[in-house]
Amino acid sequence: MMNKFELGTLLLRVFLGISFFIHGLSKFQGGIENTVGWFEMIGLPGFMAYGVALLELVGGILLVIGLGSRIVSTLFAFLMIGTLIKAKLSVGFLGDGTGAGYELDLAFLAIAVVILINGSRFYALDQLIFKTKEETTTV
Repeated sequence: MMNKFELGTLLLRVFLGISFFIHGLSKFQGGIENTVGWFEMIGLPGFMAYGVALLELVGGILLVIGLGSRIVSTLFAFLMIGTLIKAKLSVGFLGDGTGAGYELDLAFLAIAVVILINGSRFYALDQLIFKTKEETTTV
């Protein structure tokens, strides 16, 4: 039986996973070279764009299916901290009129930290894998 807490965490995990997946996919579909150029413009090595896009794409899928949720959430939390510090704080909470602010990034960071702290067991592949291992070792 699922409790409200597990349902809430499941919803957060799936929402965060889908959101990051779409962000990663858009980086590749929009031409990863554009993201590379933007990274270089803000003073980051361009090759990092590939790693970020791949993390968003693959990490998003992993969160949706519930595989390695705490690890992926930790990586997403660090990614959001880096984004906030390097790209978003200077434009303000709601933006500067030319671009979005950091409110969504802060929300993503908060969701990632909740999943990191609490985990997410309901409808998670991790739970199925670990449950299977426990049953095999006790037999």
